[in-house]
Amino acid sequence: MMKPLSSPGARLGIVALAARMLIAASLLQAVSPAFAQAGDAPRRGEPITLNFANADIEAVARTMAVVTGRDVVVDPRVKGTMNLVTDRAIAPAAAFNQFASALRLQGFTVVEADGLYKVVPEADAKLQSSTVNTSIGATASSGSNQIVTQIFRLNYESPNSLLPVLRPLIPPNNTINVNPGNNSLVITDYADNMRRLARIIASLDVPNASDIEIIQLKHSVATDLLPLVQRLVDGSGSGAPGAAAAPGAADASFRTTLLADPRSNSLILRAANPARVQLIRTLVEKLDRAPTESSNGVAGNIYVVYLKNADAVRLAATLRAAMAANQQSGTQGAAGGGGGGSPVPQQSSAPQAMQASMSGGSGGSAAANAPLNNNNQPSTGGQIQADPSTNSLIITAPEPQYRQMRAVIDKLDGRRAQVMIEALIVEVSDTAAAKFGVQWQSALGGNAVIGTNSTVAGASILALTQALATRNVNGLNLAPGMNLGIAGKVGGQYILGAIASFFDSDKDANVLSKPNLLTLDNEEAKIVIGQNVPFPTGSYASTSGSVGVNPFTTVERKDVGLTLRVRPTINENGTVKLTIFQETSTVDQQTLTNVNGPTTSKRSIESSVLVEDGGLVMLGGLLSDSYNNTVEKVPLAGDIPVLGNLFKSQARSREKINLMMFLRPAVMRDGNATDSFAYDRYDEIRGLQQRSQPDTSNVMLRAVDGANVLPALPARTPDTTSTRQRESRIEGTQLIPPPQPAADTRRLAPSPLRGALPPTGDPVSSRELP
Repeated sequence: MMKPLSSPGARLGIVALAARMLIAASLLQAVSPAFAQAGDAPRRGEPITLNFANADIEAVARTMAVVTGRDVVVDPRVKGTMNLVTDRAIAPAAAFNQFASALRLQGFTVVEADGLYKVVPEADAKLQSSTVNTSIGATASSGSNQIVTQIFRLNYESPNSLLPVLRPLIPPNNTINVNPGNNSLVITDYADNMRRLARIIASLDVPNASDIEIIQLKHSVATDLLPLVQRLVDGSGSGAPGAAAAPGAADASFRTTLLADPRSNSLILRAANPARVQLIRTLVEKLDRAPTESSNGVAGNIYVVYLKNADAVRLAATLRAAMAANQQSGTQGAAGGGGGGSPVPQQSSAPQAMQASMSGGSGGSAAANAPLNNNNQPSTGGQIQADPSTNSLIITAPEPQYRQMRAVIDKLDGRRAQVMIEALIVEVSDTAAAKFGVQWQSALGGNAVIGTNSTVAGASILALTQALATRNVNGLNLAPGMNLGIAGKVGGQYILGAIASFFDSDKDANVLSKPNLLTLDNEEAKIVIGQNVPFPTGSYASTSGSVGVNPFTTVERKDVGLTLRVRPTINENGTVKLTIFQETSTVDQQTLTNVNGPTTSKRSIESSVLVEDGGLVMLGGLLSDSYNNTVEKVPLAGDIPVLGNLFKSQARSREKINLMMFLRPAVMRDGNATDSFAYDRYDEIRGLQQRSQPDTSNVMLRAVDGANVLPALPARTPDTTSTRQRESRIEGTQLIPPPQPAADTRRLAPSPLRGALPPTGDPVSSRELP
């Protein structure tokens, strides 16, 4: 029978029951704080109710592993607490998805790799994700809060054009990359955002151009007409392909695409809309007209000029620069009167092209390493084109303008004079040396020795005594000259008691270098005569004793010897300006075995001088006089007159060096002067070969009868007709000869066999050199 609730006993029972329920709930929460339902710990696969309040992330991850039956690991860098509450029981998969969503809000994520779920920072998820999808629909099977990698292969759009559209839609920790090789995008992001990106890419990757049109040309050349049409259609000032688009311009994929087909002489067109196609067709029809014939019957005003002496590439750059300057001045004058146009865009860069092509050789030693002919490619732009293969100019201009340019070309295409530079480098040295010294030693008692010892006049007496005692012949390093010694035999051993050294030397040297250089006017010439000596720059040796590591030394090779660089410039009054660099270097033979490399002595001159044609100029010189006096003596005893020489050694040396350099330029304005000089040098070397033949009287050595001798050259027939006049006769045209300088009465005499420069009629250059 139930008691009324108003009775004291009933109220007491209700309070006791509530207390027991509260204690049970507390115990259940202590056992498993993740669940609000009564009973044991949750079993795998059963619906659960989540109730995490400020729970540790690692503890929640362990609970999710139990509920879902998955292996979950937590990166040590993942720290903190989280709140995860549901008002009803949900499936374990949904619980795990909510757990991943809560991690995502805190900067963490879940990455699946081979059945293992890893909780890592979101920034590292792209490096550990192993889910890679290659089709758009494959992302639907992945969890919404998991990091996946998707490859989108585009059919119409360029990945670079979609990159600025998709980049703002991807979190900073995730990536989007472009692979232009196969026209694809590689995106790493959450699966739910990946599905949204897939829909955007599918909407943008659609055809955006019309069909391909082919415009057949009748009169124009497709490759010539293409740049003009591109410049007019795109609105670009330069018309260069690949130029950056102006701000606010349409994307490159929506521009008109024009290609030239030289085989069929047609233009291939693809435009964004039919109206643009019709615009281009109309423009091409207006430009594809038959050329009008000029007064001289040449269609198209195209002329070909074959050059005789000048370089086509350099002359084309010079003419384009002159035309550009002329058009600019004309435009400014027309603008002052209220009208006028701008110069041709291609010609605006002509001064820079001229500067680049005409500055060769001004870089010093760098010019020696540059290729001899680096202008072997046809020039582009402007009305003048150069063809290096035939050394000709192709000019497109009206006939009056062509006549004006042809007059300039004829003046610049003249034969350039050459300069023969003969150098004479003389180095005379005189070295005198004298040595005198006395050394002695004597026993003092049973265990002492008294005497003198010096190395000024040669080896010391102690070293010589030791060599005698040990019978070491290699140790008898006597000084050069006369050596007088007194030795005695003590205890079966020879002991040197005294030695006197007398030495006197006189050495003279006369070094003569005579380099010759032939070069064009205002062109640099260089000659190097010597050796390429290695200089150590570093070394390596293993200090750990490891096997297989070989020591090595790195070296840098430098030219040692004679170097001469000259750039002659012929002036109008017959003088020659010489820009000269001369260097003479030698290696000190005593330093060849040094660890740090040999020591070189260098003497160089760099100057600019002005000299008459055929004149002799002394470029520079050096006079060196050095004196050395070394005395080693016994104090006081060495100062005694006469007898003091027994207590001292003395050495004296004196060296004089005289170095001078002479130059003589000779201008050769035609082929006769060049041939005359070449024949003289040829005969000279042939005579030396004939006089250097061995004696054939020895029967035992007749198998080798001598070296080859140069063949004799045929007799010369001087031709007084200039090359320009000969060419005029061949072409059948009459050219106005250029103004000739005053007659040069000097003639090159046959060169002497050795020594001085070839004499001339000039009284200055005919003097004999000392």
